[in-house]
Amino acid sequence: MSQKRIFVLNGHPAETSLSRTFAESYADAARASGHDVRIAHVRDLDFDMDYEFGGYKNSKPLEPDLETILQNIEWSEHMVLATPMWWGGLPAKLKGMIDRSFLPGRTFDTRGKMPKPMLGGRTARVFLTSDSPAWYFRLILKNALIWQLRRQILGFIGLKTKVTTFAQASHPKDGQVDGWVKTVNTFAKLAA
Repeated sequence: MSQKRIFVLNGHPAETSLSRTFAESYADAARASGHDVRIAHVRDLDFDMDYEFGGYKNSKPLEPDLETILQNIEWSEHMVLATPMWWGGLPAKLKGMIDRSFLPGRTFDTRGKMPKPMLGGRTARVFLTSDSPAWYFRLILKNALIWQLRRQILGFIGLKTKVTTFAQASHPKDGQVDGWVKTVNTFAKLAA
């Protein structure tokens, strides 16, 4: 297996979380397997989440932390995002980071009839935690957030994305988190 450049992003805004555990475990296991890894935590990023404009003609300059996030994605061959699902969507700070930094001319091109991704040739893995049981997430919520992540966010900029869900994360059974971390570490060793 060849070495890959991997960017790991913890999308949970709290200092400690299951998402942080997954992100750090993945990074450690990937490094131990010989991969080149960079990691960032949304909590540590300093930026204004509000885009403030109604279109793309006016651009708000990116803060240094957002510029670093984009540089890490551009540098990577594989991106990992660990995030919870809150109210059917992403945490506000993570969504604000996406809104502010995934812009035309850098992550997608709007000059044709349809927008074209600019970060193709990369893969991504999302570790998504949820309190909703897997059956509820799939049948009632129709996997809406998975669709959004795979197609409307990461896929839109060119990342071929797979999502692994961990359900009922706030109240795991005894030993369940250890099993989840083993799953995360297995993906890390494979850079998948």
